[in-house]
Amino acid sequence: MALAKRFLLWVWKILTTPAATLSLAFLTLGGFVGGVIFWGAFNTALELTNTEEFCVSCHEMRTNVFEELTRTVHFSNRSGVRASCPDCHVPHEWTDKIARKMQASKEVWGKIFGTINTREKFLDHRLELAKHEWARLKANDSLECRNCHSSAAMDLSKQTQRAAEIHTRYLLPGKATCIDCHKGIAHELPNMQGVEPGWKLPPELEGEKLPSASAIDELKRVMDTAHSAALAN
Repeated sequence: MALAKRFLLWVWKILTTPAATLSLAFLTLGGFVGGVIFWGAFNTALELTNTEEFCVSCHEMRTNVFEELTRTVHFSNRSGVRASCPDCHVPHEWTDKIARKMQASKEVWGKIFGTINTREKFLDHRLELAKHEWARLKANDSLECRNCHSSAAMDLSKQTQRAAEIHTRYLLPGKATCIDCHKGIAHELPNMQGVEPGWKLPPELEGEKLPSASAIDELKRVMDTAHSAALAN
């Protein structure tokens, strides 16, 4: 005990000794080592909060939106590529990631006060939460979508005629962004009654028949035409 006390007193004396008694090299090396340790600890903690395991550690996420994600093509598909929570909700670039983490820190209060700690509360707040995320993605030009989906890499010839037409007219020139049309692709949509759609049919296309989205749509059109003709006869 006495030895430990003497050691602590020696350390305290070193720490409180005026810097003039220490060499510049020692101070520089100490600052460098301290900086490396701080940066390593900070970056490790940052990456730990950027994993799917961390996201679903809260039951609010695990029993609501994560369960919905497991039923979508972003979770299970023929190519075996899976998008996890941070892929869609956290930018990849470091500066954007830090800004998003600071923004998300407000969500801690929701956890502390149990804002959505039951299914009923979650459903009551679902539209509000969705609107916040849609607005965020709209403001950053769907940055997280573009982490994986590059408009420059799109092969329009392999898309349906309707999708290729819309992408060419509105996505590629920057007139619209991913989230304008692709809401509800990883989680269920809230009640959309009375919600203004993010993308409307432009005036120049009103009254114009757009290309069919698929062979099924074309078959439906043919059947509708035949049905109308039968009724007319």
